[in-house]
Amino acid sequence: MALASARRRRSGPVSVRSIRLGGSEDSPRVGYAIGRWVGSAVRRNRARRRLRSAVGERAELLDGGCAYLFSADQRVLTMPFAGLVAAVDSLLSASREERQ
Repeated sequence: MALASARRRRSGPVSVRSIRLGGSEDSPRVGYAIGRWVGSAVRRNRARRRLRSAVGERAELLDGGCAYLFSADQRVLTMPFAGLVAAVDSLLSASREERQ
């Protein structure tokens, strides 16, 4: 529920909300929200897989003890993967800078 009230950052078709979990330094928790506006279940699953892979490319930017909720619109299906990774990179960098 706390993620729902967290500030949302957007970079292109990708957005992220993040919060620090109370005193925990466990591994980061990551969730993905791909809404029906993206299209059919096949398109939503493809968008989720692409987004999950892009976040995995930048996993070193995820802070322990934090929870992240990534979402994307339908443009994530057609953009180059390098652009998707760059969008995730900029979001995670901005999120990290704000918490410090």
